[in-house]
Amino acid sequence: MNIFSVCLCDETDHQQLKTKMNKPLITLLILFISVFTSSLFAQEFEVKGKIVDKIDKTPLESATVYVQTLKDSTLITYTISDKDGGFELAGRTKLKEVNLFVTFNGFKSYQQKLKIDKSVITMPTIEMELATDELDAVQITAIRAPITVKKDTLEFNADSFKARPDATVEDLIKKLPGVEVDSDGKIKVNGKEVNKILVNGKPFFGNDPNIATKNLTKEIVDKIQVTTTKSESEEFTGKKGTSEAQTINIELKEDQNKGFFGRATVSGGTDDRYAMSGIGNYFNDKQRVSVLAGRNNINTSGFSFDEIYDMMGNAGSVSWNGNGAFSINGQNFGGGQGIRTSTNAGASFVDEYENKTEILADYFYSGVDSENDSRVERENILPDGNFFTNSSSRFLSTNQNHRASAELQFEIDSTFKIIVAPNFQFTEGESFSSRNEESLDEDDTLLNRGNSQNSTDSERRNFTSDISIIKKFGSKGAYLRIGTNGNFINNTSENFLNTTNEIFGATPSSTSRDQLTDTESRQNNISTDIEYRIPVKEKLFIDLGYRFTNRRERNDRRVFDFDNTTNQYDDFNETLSSDLKVNFRTHLPSIGVNYETEKLYLGVTTGLLLSELKNEEFIQNTSVKSNFSDVNINSYMRYRIKQGMSVYFNYNTRTQAPQAQQLQPVANVSNPLNITVGNPNLNREFVHDVYANFNNYDFKSKSGFFFWLSAGLTNDKIVPLSVTDENRIRTTTYTNVDGIIRGSGGVSYSKTIKRDSTSLRFRVGLYSNYNKEFNFTNGVKFSTKRNAITPSVRMTYNYRELLEIEPRYSVSFSNTRYSLDNLNNETFQSHNVGLKTTTFWPKNIVFGNDLRYTYRTNVAPGFERSSLFWNMSLGVKILKEKGTIKLTAYDLLDQNINTRRTVTADYIQDSQSTVLQRYFMLGFTYKISKVGGNKNRFQTF
Repeated sequence: MNIFSVCLCDETDHQQLKTKMNKPLITLLILFISVFTSSLFAQEFEVKGKIVDKIDKTPLESATVYVQTLKDSTLITYTISDKDGGFELAGRTKLKEVNLFVTFNGFKSYQQKLKIDKSVITMPTIEMELATDELDAVQITAIRAPITVKKDTLEFNADSFKARPDATVEDLIKKLPGVEVDSDGKIKVNGKEVNKILVNGKPFFGNDPNIATKNLTKEIVDKIQVTTTKSESEEFTGKKGTSEAQTINIELKEDQNKGFFGRATVSGGTDDRYAMSGIGNYFNDKQRVSVLAGRNNINTSGFSFDEIYDMMGNAGSVSWNGNGAFSINGQNFGGGQGIRTSTNAGASFVDEYENKTEILADYFYSGVDSENDSRVERENILPDGNFFTNSSSRFLSTNQNHRASAELQFEIDSTFKIIVAPNFQFTEGESFSSRNEESLDEDDTLLNRGNSQNSTDSERRNFTSDISIIKKFGSKGAYLRIGTNGNFINNTSENFLNTTNEIFGATPSSTSRDQLTDTESRQNNISTDIEYRIPVKEKLFIDLGYRFTNRRERNDRRVFDFDNTTNQYDDFNETLSSDLKVNFRTHLPSIGVNYETEKLYLGVTTGLLLSELKNEEFIQNTSVKSNFSDVNINSYMRYRIKQGMSVYFNYNTRTQAPQAQQLQPVANVSNPLNITVGNPNLNREFVHDVYANFNNYDFKSKSGFFFWLSAGLTNDKIVPLSVTDENRIRTTTYTNVDGIIRGSGGVSYSKTIKRDSTSLRFRVGLYSNYNKEFNFTNGVKFSTKRNAITPSVRMTYNYRELLEIEPRYSVSFSNTRYSLDNLNNETFQSHNVGLKTTTFWPKNIVFGNDLRYTYRTNVAPGFERSSLFWNMSLGVKILKEKGTIKLTAYDLLDQNINTRRTVTADYIQDSQSTVLQRYFMLGFTYKISKVGGNKNRFQTF
């Protein structure tokens, strides 16, 4: 059976797909089935027992029990003891005898040979002897457990998880239990997202986790630690973290935490495609210096070319948004859709001095040139009949971004710490866009037509500074924290707009504009917060707090019409000009109660949020002032039921002030067929948020279960209010509505089946979301209810680090319902199938294939419904594996498309835009690495 026959596609698509895919897929599936079937002949076994303290017979919870091969100490399987000291160790192997180990911090390690002569082996009670003179460091040099539990931290011994000799940290992390890494390098541990990667407890090259995981090699890693993400304040004071995100800390081996490594890549290809990049790192214990640089025109960041699947990992998953921004290194820099030429460079420095002063500093430069052509067909929804808009546009841009940031930590003594973190960004850019648009009624009669040209020069300066002062009192957890944050933004732009708009019908007309708009906007955000913790008794605390915020925004927008007499833009247009000042100020006194134990963390904080929103428009001479008082609640609950199983709950309220553009009471006519006007009478939004999850990882079965649920209710939600006249020219302003509901949830189950050096991982998941919104069309209020459900399945089969096969499938079912009787409900399906294979045989040769098939229903005629995306790569390692020659085929079948359907409250839209298509590229990568504990022990590999 062809794996893609499950797709709900039409017969033509299906036959084409079968013709292109049957032979290679059938071959791969037969290989997968035959290799996996052979592993089923391994014998299943289960070892049961109990672990106690030899002296007082107390059960030892979270002791690590594992078995290894006698020949080369390869890890076969492992588990963790429960609260009663019991364990059940299950696995598969063809061996008749193995080594059994038991380790627990502070106790001597237990070891014995174990015969696998029956399916269930019951051990006598294992009594562990206290090692009074044995420190953790001594234990590490003796017997290293594959996994160790230390309170809320999971610690993985890197050497226990086998990987290819040239494996990166990302390859290693993929093998850890309960860990998932997607094609973009995003990491989840039992469903919880990892938002921070540290190296020896410190950030590595800014906050981009991919640079650390994709460039550090497994050989220099000692252990991987996973824990709940904490702020610097929480780390220093010992307060429990409220975040559900995870932090991964990569500890380097002591004898290899000195040296340098780096690589350089140069690639060239067809259609003038090219890529070049380099990265270098010097580290000496606590000091680290990193530099990188790159340039390419293949829509990638360029910092992971040493991986054979770099092209495949980024293809088709590049993210962007409508204003032309793109994301790199965790920062949003300039850019655009379509084809991008990117230049990047940066440096990072980390050091810690004897007086416990720490310095982290980095600088990034990013430049990007973009070009994009797009085509859009939109069905606009009205209460008395729909109409259609067709448009085509072209966008060109050049952007440059500079970012410099630092963090300085001064630990005056063990009770007093000061943290200062300044950040500065400067962006300048030029852009040009042209657009042709027409509107038709339901009988295809032309209603209006317009075209526009728009060019902009802009600059943006953004300075942010965070200061935290923390003082601890005594040993019972009392502390005082004072924090200030300042964010100062200055934007300037010069925009030239030229438009022509034609109206047809009974009273035809034509209008044109030739205008210059000078805009200067400033935004100053200042906040101060004070937190004082009072210990009531052991594990119980009262937190007193106060927070003040002040956002001051000034938006001066001057519009000048072109004067044919003077041939200059000097005719001031007062109607379209605005000078707006916005001030949003809040005061929040609060009191909280927190109960913190190893198993239970419970916290409730409440306060009275006093808000004042004031805006003044000086040209239009308007002024509005509003005051609000809201009860503010933040509550958290995390309970560890047992090792690997926990439940979490969070409820909070928050406010959101309107932006200056939403308040500005003047028309924005950059698109003459869609005019926008702000509303100075808007209120702030008030939001209730609820989040809960249940997390369970069973060390016995190597399976993980994760469930989460999120919901929200928004009152005074800011929504657009549109009115469309008889010529189908739309004017949009904003208003507040109550009762906006959103909900989402998901469940996933993952399991690992391992036999010696062969493993199979699979994950099944289900994601769903629901949204109820209120909108307006021609002044008529209506509700829109949207829900979607997305099941997915993904497997990874690895055979002795020689073959890796990754099939995956997901389908999304979307439904949109309107309260207006004349509006038709909308259903939509999207199917995504993928198969990735990688072979690492013969030695020094890596061959990869990545196939992705996408099918979308209900796409308008003229837009592609389906595509088969195929990438292929071949790498050959030379020069004692320091160099790699790579041949990459991107979009081998030339079917990559960028077709999207968007369903909103008042329109349904199909769009297609420029996308990177087929090219072939040949590249060369050279790596150099020298690490060692002293001059006599330096190694080169």
